[in-house]
Amino acid sequence: MDAVVAFGNAHLMQKSQNKLAVIACHHSATEFLYPTTGKMEVRQIDGQYEIFTLVEKTVKHRLAELINSASRIVQPCESLLAGSIAMALSYIARVNRNKSAGGRLASRIFIMSGSNECASQYMTYMNVFFTAQKQGVTIDVCALDKSLSLLQQGCDITGGQYLRLPQMDGILQYLLWVFLPDHHTRDKLVLPPASKVDYRAACFCHRELIDIGYVCSVCLSIFCKFTPICGTCQTVFKNTAPLREKKKKLLK
Repeated sequence: MDAVVAFGNAHLMQKSQNKLAVIACHHSATEFLYPTTGKMEVRQIDGQYEIFTLVEKTVKHRLAELINSASRIVQPCESLLAGSIAMALSYIARVNRNKSAGGRLASRIFIMSGSNECASQYMTYMNVFFTAQKQGVTIDVCALDKSLSLLQQGCDITGGQYLRLPQMDGILQYLLWVFLPDHHTRDKLVLPPASKVDYRAACFCHRELIDIGYVCSVCLSIFCKFTPICGTCQTVFKNTAPLREKKKKLLK
């Protein structure tokens, strides 16, 4: 968490016009850690810029409250990461709408995740990825534990950077080196080579990534096995007979 706070403060230190918003999520909630609606009394540390102190104290205090609320829930499920991305896009759209005419922010979304892949949220992920692409928002992902193929697709769609940390030591150096520079500056840096993107889709029946499947012609839902009725839009399919193999002509 200290590395994330230092990374956010470094972003604010680059330009006086830079803004920062921090969102955290778990299996049942998504909340803003910074900025917050209520006023928080923060005692400034000698020698530290007051905005940096406000970011550090607010984020850590709000995160502690979020963790305590999550510990009371008995049945955990998948992380609501896709909802957090949607909330970030809504926040960016609101900020751009309130700006003066002709002004627009060059916004970015940085995701740090230690959770597993959430194939059940495949459609939500695709919606937020293409929305970010339409709004010109770059999505960067830092995977702490396992490789996240769906988020890697989002980075490739929006032109962002994806990195799975090889080791946890020196995490702040990775953040400052790979993710802090903007999109134009990255073209001049030697960054880790991009790995091959896995563009397999997740089936709607078992929420697993598949290579070949069946697609509904009405709602475009994907299934790993043939079903006579679409589980999403309830469309009834015609069970056509398999194609007959043509008899090979014998050469005399």
